[in-house]
Amino acid sequence: MTTDDFEEFARVRTPHLYRTAWLLTGDRHHAEDLVQETLAKMYRAWRGIRRIDNPAAYAQTVLARTYVSQRRRRSWSEQPTEAMPDRAERPGDHELRLSLQTALAELSPLDRAVLVLRFFEDRSVEQVALDLGKNAGAIRTRTSRALDRLRTVLGDDVHLIAL
Repeated sequence: MTTDDFEEFARVRTPHLYRTAWLLTGDRHHAEDLVQETLAKMYRAWRGIRRIDNPAAYAQTVLARTYVSQRRRRSWSEQPTEAMPDRAERPGDHELRLSLQTALAELSPLDRAVLVLRFFEDRSVEQVALDLGKNAGAIRTRTSRALDRLRTVLGDDVHLIAL
């Protein structure tokens, strides 16, 4: 596959990768960094991509594994000292976005990855297990426990998010 093929792939897949990355990280800048690192890893592997049946799914796997790996680093906990709004909010999105971001931030990185991949990316238990290098039983257990934790964190706001 050529560089032009990769550029087309990156152009088409970047919005979807960014959405997943934002749900995982809860931060615009970290999401952009995660997408950039994912695309860099994909570019390095691009010549051998012919052996991969579904490059888009492979990119999602790379993104999820990169996220979990990044969260293990000490530098991940760096926080900006002053927050500026990224852009104007659409009516009704603000409460939902804040509730979701706060609730997901309370989860461990692996639990967050499991919920995002299962419910926001609509992947099967088996796909998530493969993506994260775990067995299906562990994913089912983590899903159940993470949903319980999410319900606890959301409290009365649980009706805003239909998982």
